[in-house]
Amino acid sequence: MPMSDLRQIARANIKSIIDWFGCYDAVAETINARWGGGASKGTISKKVSGHLDWTIADLIALEDASGRYPVTRLLARRLENRADNAPDCLLIQTGLIARESGEAIAAILAAEQSSCAAENAQAIKEIDDATDALRSARAALERQK
Repeated sequence: MPMSDLRQIARANIKSIIDWFGCYDAVAETINARWGGGASKGTISKKVSGHLDWTIADLIALEDASGRYPVTRLLARRLENRADNAPDCLLIQTGLIARESGEAIAAILAAEQSSCAAENAQAIKEIDDATDALRSARAALERQK
């Protein structure tokens, strides 16, 4: 995945968390409560618009408060999808398929209940991840012939 896509997907995921909070004041107060200050409605607005980048501290505070971890999962997948982490072990492949399919199902259901484009983008990403897991298992089976 190109880095620009990763950044856009991460921003969309953060935006979906921001929408969950309902207003920028609540987002700022959540970050301030976790880390002791430094966020304001204006700062949040600039981050949402893309004029400022989100910090890791922002991400941690918002994901923990919302109980949703889409950006953390996205970042973890960067390591999982590396070529050296694509073993031919079919048992591992089935675990990946199960996990990715479960995440896809959850994201599809979230998108169905939301009018937010970010939820749709997340569902599409999760579907792609599940499809990639299936393709990897197929490739592993073909190599065993």
